[in-house]
Amino acid sequence: METTLTREAENVVILNMTIPAGEAESAYNLAANRISQHVNINGFRPGKAPKSVVERHVGVDRIQQEALDMLLPRYVSQAITENNLDTVTQPALTGYSFEPGQNLQVTIQVETRPEFAIAQYKGMELKAEIPAVDEKAFDNALNSFLTQNSSLELVLDRPSKDTDIVVFDFDGTCNGEKIQGGSAKNFALDLAHSTLVPGFAEQLVGHNIKDEFTIDIKFPEDYRDEKLKGQDAKFDIKIHEIKERVLPELTDEFVKKSTRFESVDALKEDINKFLENQREGAKRISAENTVFKAIADATTINIPQSMIDREVRAIAADYQQRVVNQGGNWAQFVEAQGGETKFAQTLSEDAKIRIKNSLIVDKISKEEKLTVTQEDLTGRINQLSAAYGTTPQQLVNQFGQNPAFVTSLSQQVINDKVRNFIIDNNKFDYVEVATAQEEAKETTKPKKKASKKAEKTED
Repeated sequence: METTLTREAENVVILNMTIPAGEAESAYNLAANRISQHVNINGFRPGKAPKSVVERHVGVDRIQQEALDMLLPRYVSQAITENNLDTVTQPALTGYSFEPGQNLQVTIQVETRPEFAIAQYKGMELKAEIPAVDEKAFDNALNSFLTQNSSLELVLDRPSKDTDIVVFDFDGTCNGEKIQGGSAKNFALDLAHSTLVPGFAEQLVGHNIKDEFTIDIKFPEDYRDEKLKGQDAKFDIKIHEIKERVLPELTDEFVKKSTRFESVDALKEDINKFLENQREGAKRISAENTVFKAIADATTINIPQSMIDREVRAIAADYQQRVVNQGGNWAQFVEAQGGETKFAQTLSEDAKIRIKNSLIVDKISKEEKLTVTQEDLTGRINQLSAAYGTTPQQLVNQFGQNPAFVTSLSQQVINDKVRNFIIDNNKFDYVEVATAQEEAKETTKPKKKASKKAEKTED
């Protein structure tokens, strides 16, 4: 076989291949014979019709396509290997000349990975931000445990508090018309954790059982229902029950009864261990994000538009599948993202980031000769089977013959190995920063009133 290589674009390669006439003819004859075994030709048993009869019955083009399907995988693979092409797509047949007694001329197009020089990816010293230690984390975790095991008791002698659960009827109207889905009977609402429109739960505080009243609500500008965005509404309320959450007493006996632990101290030790593991996990995620960003920011890659377009289609298809699976409307989803133009821009930027990260991972894995072993694949299959509640063998039986499944597993393994490598081979100085919630709390704290002495001093 003879092959000439032409670069049509930065990452598009054209392979012009010449396959000897003898091999082409043998493949053509074999293809005709195979086809004859699977078609009904009057007067002939399967596989016994002469080539000329098969040609008249199914056409020369079909026989040539069958012959090409047999020939090309081996020859194309050989050409890609000999020319050291790092392909990112399946080779595409763009033209051929298949004439009897002549060499077979074939034109193949392949896309290759962009050539680029990767920036420094090991031996760096980086600052990685992590959330500041939450002094209330332990108390919150313990309180959450007690809340999960709490009981609800009816309140009969006082108005509702912002920590109560209120059972009530409501009926909403907007611009004099009933709100679709805006009414309910015996609706139970945890006032401390309301998911209703902002301002709704707060107006149920301070009322007694059997109270009937009306509250005024303004729907947010980004509300999901177009008709209600930014609109004023009224809700008629009738309270039926007020329930108070009563936390259990934290004793060794209660802990033994409710958990696998033998004492309060053992429970607290487990909570501390959980919080420590959570913190270590946050440090690792921050390290990954920090080092990947540092490498990506310092690495320039000219990503071909064809790769971006292909990745955009893949991301959009994934979004659409999830929206449909959740019973949503695709057109409404796109509109909620800002419309087609803005959504397309978002997808394009996401695609560029994904492709760049993928190319960087691939580059590092090759530079460091990180490979996938059978042991790696077995471990990944064991993890997946445990997550899906099945056995490794059942998973292999279901997906093992699917090349895409094996490719996906291999890529996951390589991703993990690269992540581990760049974390192990760089140093991180972890810097604590306040979370957005903590900053919000600080800005909303009431300022202490200055003392009279201080006021006089200022004067």
